[in-house]
This record gives sequence, structure tokens and C-alpha cells, in this order.
Amino acid sequence: MRNVAFTRWDPLRDLLALHEQIGQLVGTDAPGWTPSVDLYETAGGFVLTAEVPGLTRQEVDIQAEETRVIIRGERASGPGRNVPCEQYHRVERGHGRFSRAFVLPEPIDVEAVTADLKDGLLTVTIPKAGGRGARRIDIG
Repeated sequence: MRNVAFTRWDPLRDLLALHEQIGQLVGTDAPGWTPSVDLYETAGGFVLTAEVPGLTRQEVDIQAEETRVIIRGERASGPGRNVPCEQYHRVERGHGRFSRAFVLPEPIDVEAVTADLKDGLLTVTIPKAGGRGARRIDIG
């Protein structure tokens, strides 16, 4: 007999996944390349890591809003940046502008968002907004 696994349907998760897919197709800027990203949730917030080799801190812009984080940047064209040559024989590394937007499932503490760039890996730590939770309301 076959085992069948059931998962609870979460329409918000499906909607957010569709929004992300559409954002990747259309984007807010004309993408020249798309850095690979991991986004995961912890008890206190979210952590976003993006592969941006060759970029400096000044070439990456991060904006945080109520439930959204946007990462933008630009990598100069050409394999070696400003290398004088007559003709490229192969260009496999992406270059140009990129923009990625991520909608998070709950509000974040915009003032406490931090970012670090080390060895081509951008790590954005995004704490959840405090004060959310359940409480009993007494009727007066």
C-alpha cells in the first residue's frame, strides 16, 4: 500500500511564491544578472544571503520596508572590469544591474536590519518586529 503525505495548504505561501517568480521575470530594474539567494527564517527574524562576488559594499544597495527587503547592485561589464581588449572570446559571468525584492510573511524591525559582505557573500539579518503576539482582551 502506498503512503500518502498530506500538507496543509497555505494560500499566502503560494501567493508569495508566485509574486517572487513574477518579480524574477519582470524585475523592478532591467536585470543584467541575478545573484543566487537563500532566505530562511529563525525564531527572531529572517536571514538573507546573496552571492555577489566581485562587488564592493558601495556597489550594493539594501532597502528595508514593513514586510519587504530590496537588494540592488551593479557589476561592471567585462570579465576583468575595464580591461582593454579588442574582442571577448567568452563571457559567462553576469554583469550589469540587478534588483531583487523579497516579501516577508510578517512585519520586520526596519531599524535593526544589518548587513555584512565577506568573501562575495552578502548576509542581511532581518529581525522580526516586536510586540506581535496574542493577548487576552478584557471586556470593560
